[in-house]
Amino acid sequence: MYHYTECGLDNVWLENGFVVKTTAYGKAVAIDDAVGLNKVLALDVTKKKGRITGKELRFMRVVLGMSQEGLGKCVGASEQSVSLWERTGKVPQYTDSIVRMLVSEKLNGNSKVSDVIERINTVERIINQRIVAREKKHKWTSKFESDERFALAA
Repeated sequence: MYHYTECGLDNVWLENGFVVKTTAYGKAVAIDDAVGLNKVLALDVTKKKGRITGKELRFMRVVLGMSQEGLGKCVGASEQSVSLWERTGKVPQYTDSIVRMLVSEKLNGNSKVSDVIERINTVERIINQRIVAREKKHKWTSKFESDERFALAA
């Protein structure tokens, strides 16, 4: 069995569906359909008894593809509040309920919830862009690019 800590949760073990490989840097694990696995795990977390932990909140936020700021907007809180909940594990009941609903509805195919989440994520991407200017033969051009400093892992 493999202790799957890469997902950010401490209590996940895989019976199969993975391959251990030896690389020049040591052992590496390849997970079959990691995205599908994470969706199943997120749905399981929505069904657990008791409040979700900070690690579970972060895991479900990442499965939703949301930043801390984006999730904060969904639950009426600041980015700093979401960060605090993820670090301390003290997730308010209202946030617990909303996040469970968002994950359950999105992963079970509710297109309206998926559309709302995608709109929030799109706004985040637009806000977190930078303009890259380039000079060639004394003429300037520019384009928008994602700014990696604002990556989802925050």
